[in-house]
Amino acid sequence: MLPEFSAVYAAGLYAGALKKALQRFKYAGAVDLDRPLARLLLAEIPSDGLLDVIVPVPLHSARLRQRGYNQSLLLAKVLAHNLQIPVDQTVLQRIVDSHSQQGLGARQRTQNLRAAFRGISRLDGRSVLLVDDVMTTGATVSACTQALFEVGVKTVNIAVIARAPRVS
Repeated sequence: MLPEFSAVYAAGLYAGALKKALQRFKYAGAVDLDRPLARLLLAEIPSDGLLDVIVPVPLHSARLRQRGYNQSLLLAKVLAHNLQIPVDQTVLQRIVDSHSQQGLGARQRTQNLRAAFRGISRLDGRSVLLVDDVMTTGATVSACTQALFEVGVKTVNIAVIARAPRVS
């Protein structure tokens, strides 16, 4: 059973111009898109003071070396500045360099990320905003949520620039 997160905030669907911008941001080194993309997301996140810390989805060290940056961390920093909430990039670690999730189905994605993340430090009773760029099946954020609950987090809310369109 997948762990439950409290809410998902998304700026839009992973399609059209937003999809193209995210692909440039993530794969083509267009790091200057961090602010405009994060600003789109800011409009969706309530500023009610109920969030304690922002945690970006971590990259494995090998993927970080290859790409040169963590797109989720870049987004988290912009959100943190605007929401006046600290970022903690040390609480969660990706310990498995799993295969790319692109092209995998929901079951394969979940299997691919089994035990891929580990909580490093305690966040007892804290409410977390977990930041990622795209949410398709929810496998990545579910795996991260599980690891965060294991270090005492009270609630996890998800913030993504885009969600995959639902197929009916």
